[in-house]
Amino acid sequence: MQIIVSDDTKDRIDKYLTKYIDESRSTISKMIDASYILVNNEEVSSHYLVRKDDVIDITEGFKEELHVDPENIPLNIVYEDDDLMVINKESGMVVHPGAGNFHHTLANAIKYHTDHLSDVNGELRPGIVHRIDKDTSGLMIVAKNNKAHEILADMLSRHEIKRDYIALVHGEIKSDSGTIDAPIGRSETEWKKMAVTSHNSKNAITHFKILKRYKDYTLIRLSLETGRTHQIRVHMAYIGYPIVNDPLYSHDKCTPFGQFLHSYALDFIHPITKKPMHFEAPLPDYFSNYLKKLEEL
Repeated sequence: MQIIVSDDTKDRIDKYLTKYIDESRSTISKMIDASYILVNNEEVSSHYLVRKDDVIDITEGFKEELHVDPENIPLNIVYEDDDLMVINKESGMVVHPGAGNFHHTLANAIKYHTDHLSDVNGELRPGIVHRIDKDTSGLMIVAKNNKAHEILADMLSRHEIKRDYIALVHGEIKSDSGTIDAPIGRSETEWKKMAVTSHNSKNAITHFKILKRYKDYTLIRLSLETGRTHQIRVHMAYIGYPIVNDPLYSHDKCTPFGQFLHSYALDFIHPITKKPMHFEAPLPDYFSNYLKKLEEL
């Protein structure tokens, strides 16, 4: 079901939708937390104020009363203090519960690790400040209290958290660096995919630099200026250099490891102590071993 907002109501989304679907505000809030409701192809909180021309997509099938159970899943914690954690997420791990993924997520793991997590983004996303895709590996920030979360979220919206990625792409990119400035929205032909489009899209900017060229491949470092769903994967496919082993955008015969995309570095000012923070995470073994094979070609 899709709703296009025709007036500037400024109502909270959970209240606004009670006029269109036969659910309570409480249930609508849980649907939002479980990613059954998106606004302009993005996840929002129940506090989101609806605006004119917003496109609200509602996925059918929400039935289960969801909550995040603590699960004893190993975590690679790069840094931790009273206010935040930096985690090196492995490829294949979903960040938080949603439609079809209620257990074995990063959220389940961090709930087992600590009871001190922010609830700014609701019960299903405890401490989650930002996401990376299931099959993208690497660094993420988790907030342990609401004050830290709110400051970090504001920093993220102001582009004050620098996120660098490393990716292996098909083809040999000729230029040493570049910027992709192309709006991204939901694909009109395949609902699982995002696409560069002018229809119900948001601006998206990705910068890249060449790290190394191989025969038929290029290793690149990317920096995000915006944070759209699948942004790097969509942008690289759009310019003709899709990420290797990406089952959605590369048309590869892919292994279970998923796309060769790694959240390599994070730079930000600590939300409470105001100290500069810098973190780096090495490539996963599967990724680095593949590069060694390319060296031999």
